[in-house]
Amino acid sequence: MTHPVYPAATAEIANRRKELAPGPHDAFQEFSRQVFADGALDQKTKQLIAVAVAHVTQCPYCIQGHTKAALRRGAGEEELMEAIWVAAEMRAGGAFAHSTIALDAAARVHEAHAG
Repeated sequence: MTHPVYPAATAEIANRRKELAPGPHDAFQEFSRQVFADGALDQKTKQLIAVAVAHVTQCPYCIQGHTKAALRRGAGEEELMEAIWVAAEMRAGGAFAHSTIALDAAARVHEAHAG
């Protein structure tokens, strides 16, 4: 029998998490409600952002939950995929941008050997 890396998110686990630390659990739930409420950004937009961020943080539970929430708030599959591509570009962009550090280090090594 194999054991999944990411077990199913069950009501039993959610209840246990709340039993073990009810204060932080309730505070997090309220924080989440506030964050995802309509404000300067509507709920659909916030959920699309969450889908993108969930792909960058690689949280399968967040990907699943926020994808469902985005769809319930009117997002289409094309919007989901565009949000995911934005996340992919930003993730790749970080490596591209940080290449400056490697190239600078290489230049310093070359300068040290040349002088």
